[in-house]
Amino acid sequence: MLLTKTIRRSSRTPAALLLLAAFAACLSWPAAGAAANDRAVISRKRVVIVRTGQLARQFPERKRALVNLPVVSGLSDPKVLRKVRAALDLKNIFQTSLAEYRQDAWLEELDFKVNYNKRYIFDISFWQTGTGAYPDTHHAHFAISLRTGDVLRAQDVFESGALYALAGMAHEKLRTEVAEQIKVVEQDKELSADRDGLENLKGELSRLAFGVEHLDNFEVGDAGLTFLYDAGFPHVIQAIQPDGRYFFTYAQLAPYIRRDGPLGVFVK
Repeated sequence: MLLTKTIRRSSRTPAALLLLAAFAACLSWPAAGAAANDRAVISRKRVVIVRTGQLARQFPERKRALVNLPVVSGLSDPKVLRKVRAALDLKNIFQTSLAEYRQDAWLEELDFKVNYNKRYIFDISFWQTGTGAYPDTHHAHFAISLRTGDVLRAQDVFESGALYALAGMAHEKLRTEVAEQIKVVEQDKELSADRDGLENLKGELSRLAFGVEHLDNFEVGDAGLTFLYDAGFPHVIQAIQPDGRYFFTYAQLAPYIRRDGPLGVFVK
């Protein structure tokens, strides 16, 4: 009401009207630009898988499974939107379709978390839990450019000559974590009683290494970037597997970040 009255009173003063119009335009432009370009709109689609027939009779406690999937919209470029949606298609996440999940009793729940969604970067993590011979959890992660719709790789965000140095930095953090895990194993009375078993476990840990090939899996945040490392230990020794999350601030990564790449906005 106040704005309407002001406009009416200003109709006899063209200079004031022009000033007010310019001010209103300045207020509206950033919000409209941000909503249309630098982030996606994510909604949640809930699917309940119902297993029937012999499968349901054989595993009555796993008759149902809950699947939550992201629905992406809000991107102004339809080609980019199609690429983002394709990257996050369920079959591309865990190489299994809804139909295949219905035909198997393993899955219990599948869900996701949006880690970052602005500055033309969309970062999302997925996990699924289920039971076969034993309970298990699988993880998947995607960092996507909202300018191109492509899944981001190390070469897209870092200088090509910096990859070995970056891998070395992450490897040092992995070795620190491995040393801590070895101490835990050595202090476990039950494990230490089995000398051969203990040495095998220490050997598994000691062989771990973070290489250039692991740099492609990284999680983006406001404060920095986290490299994700999966040692891939079998279920029987997963308890001693390193957490595999190695965080670096953008100040630490600044010498290696491509200024013309998606992470350039954090160091300019």
